[in-house]
Amino acid sequence: MSDGQERAWAELSPRYLLEVQRDAAATSILPGTAIDPAAVFGRAAPLIVEIGSGQGHAIVQAAASAPDTDFLAVEVFRAGLARTMLDADRAGVRNLRLVEANAPEVLEHLLPAASVDELWIFFPDPWHKAKHNKRRLIAPVFPPLAARALRPGGVLRLATDWADYARQMREVMTDADGFAPAFPASEGAWAPRFEGRVMTAFERKGLAKGREIRDLAYRRAGS
Repeated sequence: MSDGQERAWAELSPRYLLEVQRDAAATSILPGTAIDPAAVFGRAAPLIVEIGSGQGHAIVQAAASAPDTDFLAVEVFRAGLARTMLDADRAGVRNLRLVEANAPEVLEHLLPAASVDELWIFFPDPWHKAKHNKRRLIAPVFPPLAARALRPGGVLRLATDWADYARQMREVMTDADGFAPAFPASEGAWAPRFEGRVMTAFERKGLAKGREIRDLAYRRAGS
């Protein structure tokens, strides 16, 4: 991390970073150690979770724009979390918390069942080499984890600039139990661009390289 990120980590972690119990790995979550969101944020409010929040550009702006909603950023790269905390502090954001952890374990262990109103996964690592495709997050093992964390009626939002990963996401979610598209069939095969997703440098880079951005949205069954 840069000197500024090191200072941000030291000074701002007590305010923003969740202290969690680990299993064997440094970014793991010990089973049976779920958080209580109301206790974490000091109130009962809708909860939005972003997996793979990167440097936090999207979630910091979202949190600043929706003070009545709580946000949790999930990321494994400490430098990105430090930058997120720094930007959140500069913006005066207080309805945001961060966790340095593996996404599947957050969904399975850290978050209580049916506690999340929206789950965002924007531009996850595409692992674009064919031999690495098995490492992609959105695979058949993923929907049950998302379904567990999302409340009935909650929404899963996805976006990617890799065409084959977009198709894989759609296939996985089409076959998943307990989810239905959260956009009308008249819109076509893809959801309209999510207005709540700010345009980041990462997205601009993909567009500049000629890659089309594809959004998907699915609603958790129930009411």
